[in-house]
Amino acid sequence: MKVRRAIAADSPAVAAVVRAVYDEFGFTWEEAGYHADLRDVEASYAAFYVAEVDSRIVGTAGLTERGSLERLYVLPETRGSGAGSALLTAVADEARRHGHNRLEIWSDKRFAAAHRLYERHGARVIGERVHHDPDSSHEWGLVLEL
Repeated sequence: MKVRRAIAADSPAVAAVVRAVYDEFGFTWEEAGYHADLRDVEASYAAFYVAEVDSRIVGTAGLTERGSLERLYVLPETRGSGAGSALLTAVADEARRHGHNRLEIWSDKRFAAAHRLYERHGARVIGERVHHDPDSSHEWGLVLEL
């Protein structure tokens, strides 16, 4: 497995990974709305990373300008391989390079495995919210001190 910085040409494969996870959990897909950032991940994020296995994108994660982790998704068949941890590490390192001292994370409460990943890396829950996404997702808010 390899983690690298994404380029604009990766955007369709990135969207496919995110869409696969959305389909897995029964979330609403809005290509022209809530998911429009995935049309060009290089332009939409301060940094965006992908995990690849045999040149196939199997995981994604982005960093916003304000220092939040977004779109960390790993295909079901790749979970447990270290892809999520490697993506989180890449984004955290990038956040440090951008001068952030903490990484903000919001995650749907149904993503228990993701929450365990974040906590293994030292993140702590600081709150909860109902997000303005198409599903009005109930989310945990976490902070990872960098």
